[in-house]
Amino acid sequence: MKIAVAMSGGVDSSTAAAILKEEGNELVGFTMQLWNQNRNINTDENGDPLPSRCCSLDDVYDARRVAESLGFPFYVLNLEKDFERDVVNPFIDSYLSGETPIPCVACNSRLKFESLDRMALSLGCDKVATGHFARVKYDEEKDRYRLFRGRNHWKDQSYFLWELNQDQLSRSLFPLGEMEKSEVRGIARDAGLYTAEKAESQEICFVPDGKYSEFIDRYLEHEGREDEIPEKGEIINKKGEVLNEHKGIHRYTIGQRRGLGIAHEKPLYVVQIERAKNQIIVGEKEELDDTEFTAKGVNWVAFDEPSEPVRAEVRIRYRHKPESATITALPDNRAKIVFDNPTAAITPGQATVFYDGEEVVGGGWIEKN
Repeated sequence: MKIAVAMSGGVDSSTAAAILKEEGNELVGFTMQLWNQNRNINTDENGDPLPSRCCSLDDVYDARRVAESLGFPFYVLNLEKDFERDVVNPFIDSYLSGETPIPCVACNSRLKFESLDRMALSLGCDKVATGHFARVKYDEEKDRYRLFRGRNHWKDQSYFLWELNQDQLSRSLFPLGEMEKSEVRGIARDAGLYTAEKAESQEICFVPDGKYSEFIDRYLEHEGREDEIPEKGEIINKKGEVLNEHKGIHRYTIGQRRGLGIAHEKPLYVVQIERAKNQIIVGEKEELDDTEFTAKGVNWVAFDEPSEPVRAEVRIRYRHKPESATITALPDNRAKIVFDNPTAAITPGQATVFYDGEEVVGGGWIEKN
């Protein structure tokens, strides 16, 4: 087959390319330039650029070096404007509204897969391959492409792929889906890949130090939008009693315990963020528990939108252990999720993904109650 390979410059995508090349496929490598680290936004207190291990020029060079060593053409797609419009700005707006977003899902489905898929089709490629730890299979009986967790559950990245539609899944290839991480590095070493020992990047690519609120402040200042930086406000309990002053709602997330500056007989946590009133509401641990929420932008992967309630295991964040729940489809691509047991820290802005064992049933974006 002729396959377009998304290459991040890391060991996973490099190994995926090596596997496909060894199988005799014709490859075309692509790296997506998403964020310009030299815009003087990601800087430290001295004004020096913060180091980044993702989406940097070094990553582009590493990807190109791998492509050259394996002997296939390589191109760089400049998607900086699209990335800022479709990922960075929604990320900032979500924080400013009192949510806690996860931009990697939108980046994968709405930018990387969409852009690469379009480019791959224009070049006559049969498939689009990535280094994700996930699996996709075609079900002849149902005439449907089905998405499954990676065999290695700790590395599983199906959580980030629930927005992929049937067309995208039909052309998706995940060569690492059945592998352990140690196997991946072993293949990379055997192939003599430059990236075999390269460290993994865990941070969001455009926030290399992981300090989201500080990035938002710097970005808004850089763009002349200082007036949008959230002001200080009240930290209150559910009785409405003022306990302290917060430093801006974008500095807090549901379930947060540290940094509240409140002396109390029991630990207090952020249980709600009220953007309209510019308030942070805190409570004791049990006040974080809830049994239901609604999701928007729901994409059903395993089947079309169901007319009856669906039983599934539901994740409400990436490292959350799936919990049993009943999901009922609502109008306008929404759904109501009701857990069997109370679940802590259901956070607006996060992605929720529904599973039936290993299979991804669907997913959506957690809404405010």
